[in-house]
Amino acid sequence: MTQPAQPLTDLTPDQLAERLTALRADYAALQAKGLKLDLTRGKPGADQLDLSDGLLGLPTSTKDRAGTDVRNYGGLDGLVELREIFADLLGVDVAQVVAGGNSSLTMMYQVVSWLLSHGGPDSPRPWSQEETVKFICPVPGYDRHFTMLAELGIEMVTVPMHADGPDVPAVRALVEDPSVKGMWLVPTYANPTGAVCSTEVAAELMAMPTAAPDFRILWDNAYAVHHLTDVETKSADALALASASGHPNRPIMFASTSKITFAGAGVAVIAASPENKEWYLKRLSFASIGPDKINQLRHVEFFGDADGVRAHMRKHRDLIAPKFAAVQDALTSRLDGLGIATWSKPTGGYFVDLDVLDGTATRVVQLAKEAGIALTPAGSAFPHGNDPDDRNIRLAPTFPVLAEVEAAMAGVAVCAELAATEKLAGA
Repeated sequence: MTQPAQPLTDLTPDQLAERLTALRADYAALQAKGLKLDLTRGKPGADQLDLSDGLLGLPTSTKDRAGTDVRNYGGLDGLVELREIFADLLGVDVAQVVAGGNSSLTMMYQVVSWLLSHGGPDSPRPWSQEETVKFICPVPGYDRHFTMLAELGIEMVTVPMHADGPDVPAVRALVEDPSVKGMWLVPTYANPTGAVCSTEVAAELMAMPTAAPDFRILWDNAYAVHHLTDVETKSADALALASASGHPNRPIMFASTSKITFAGAGVAVIAASPENKEWYLKRLSFASIGPDKINQLRHVEFFGDADGVRAHMRKHRDLIAPKFAAVQDALTSRLDGLGIATWSKPTGGYFVDLDVLDGTATRVVQLAKEAGIALTPAGSAFPHGNDPDDRNIRLAPTFPVLAEVEAAMAGVAVCAELAATEKLAGA
């Protein structure tokens, strides 16, 4: 019977020194393998992209269901057939959906930029005319959300991200400040923790009083259908909850097919209240005469309906679930019981969130790099890359093949234990 691991903090100085010698030998052996592995970005693997190669021969028609020629101008809010698919997947009404181009991140940038330049339908003035604009950022969170705000000069204030969503009391305290105008939230299989915002937490966020009358929650549902198990978690109905609480304009929802079909060649949508939708389309009308309806029709023909998307995502799950299992196996076999690391066990999404011993995440990433394993920089899941505890590392196992994930994660586990032992031994 295997004996449980002894926490490193229970070891004597002599035991730590002995362990450090053994770990340095393990690390030298790791370096000798000459690895060149990359766990930095949550990209689909080549086999996942192959699942959508049928798109390359589509569409077979030049007209949508109403007989409109998709090769021509017009249709600013996108093909209704595609909007119907996303409405089903997101649990919203088709009238609330706008189907756009290939990037939901672009739509997010548009929304924030236009709030700054023009304000929203319920804004007293454009946000740029406020003395200060702040956004609430649950952490760990999505680095591109944070870099977008930094680019636009918006201050970021953080709250903890729990298993059921953001820390509501912390959010409530912050929104008493009228300069707090918005909040990011990845509600389902959050990046990077895999957390799922519960209906109860979502309801509180939509109903809470805010000092800013035009407070927005940017509901980035990037992983709404990216399940890793047979249990297909549904997202909270943010738009309905907000409407019922008297704040229909509070949430603006985003989603895309970037990790469903072809990254960079898919389709993206927003879903919003009637007033927010009208506001968005008015602003958009000055920048576009219509989206790429040929690509939208291509996706409609490829999927058929929302169930076609769900079936397609089960094929993705079959390819990537073993990679996530490999991450769990490597971390558990090497680190479980040592008291130096915890990690998420996501049931969907694209990442595993690893917390190592405080003060060692930067060292772990450095050790991994010197062993030929590229990791996302420590602290990247925090605004300005600043993790005050230097413990958080985001792992992205989808892009490499399974054997590379196994090799990389075995190495990461060695690096995490070595960094912790160095710190505890004062080496």
